[in-house]
Amino acid sequence: MQDLHDCVDRLLQLPLTQQALAQEKHDNWANELLDRSLRLLDICSTAKDALLLTKECIQNLQSIIRRRGGEESDLLASEVRKYFSSRKMVKKSLHKAMGNLKGIENKYNFSSLSKDQDTITIINKLRDVEAVTRTVFEAILSFISGPKVSSIWSFISKKLQSKRVACEEEQVNEFAEVDAALKSHKSLDNAQNQLNNLETCIQDQDEGLECLFRQLIKTRVSLLNILNH
Repeated sequence: MQDLHDCVDRLLQLPLTQQALAQEKHDNWANELLDRSLRLLDICSTAKDALLLTKECIQNLQSIIRRRGGEESDLLASEVRKYFSSRKMVKKSLHKAMGNLKGIENKYNFSSLSKDQDTITIINKLRDVEAVTRTVFEAILSFISGPKVSSIWSFISKKLQSKRVACEEEQVNEFAEVDAALKSHKSLDNAQNQLNNLETCIQDQDEGLECLFRQLIKTRVSLLNILNH
């Protein structure tokens, strides 16, 4: 994704691109393009907030398990309930974000687009990048929600990582594993291991989202500079 958005940034820095977009800045598509970029930033923020809330909960659980030496306690039971309450809130928030994502996908209205071929080509490239970004967000939101691995996640793995993935091989979802471990009331040592794995996963996800967030802001700022010039 970083390479893709770097290409977008280089495209927007080209004089030909800036001239073509600036000439059409008063058309409806320009405002729509900016609106769509803002919606993607909102969805990215929602995903980051979901990771932060989950991270705080699992760190509290880890702290209690370590202090109690793996023994059950009322405090631990209370913290587990808080964790599942937060997961419920997270899933509700992500479900709403997923709906907003679908709304972006279904809201293309570039009927006022100029017949200038350079402008059409540039807009089509920006739309293609947006489509890939939406697909990545859909995969991330589904992953954080913790359902069974969806076909969209397999699609992303194959297309973006360019690795051979066997269709029958189930991919690990650390969120779902922690949910299952805490619900099963089995060994706390096992739960601690799952929590550690999830914390590492969240760190990786958060770093990737932060990078994507910065890239989306950079693209939006470039568009604003061009269209407001």
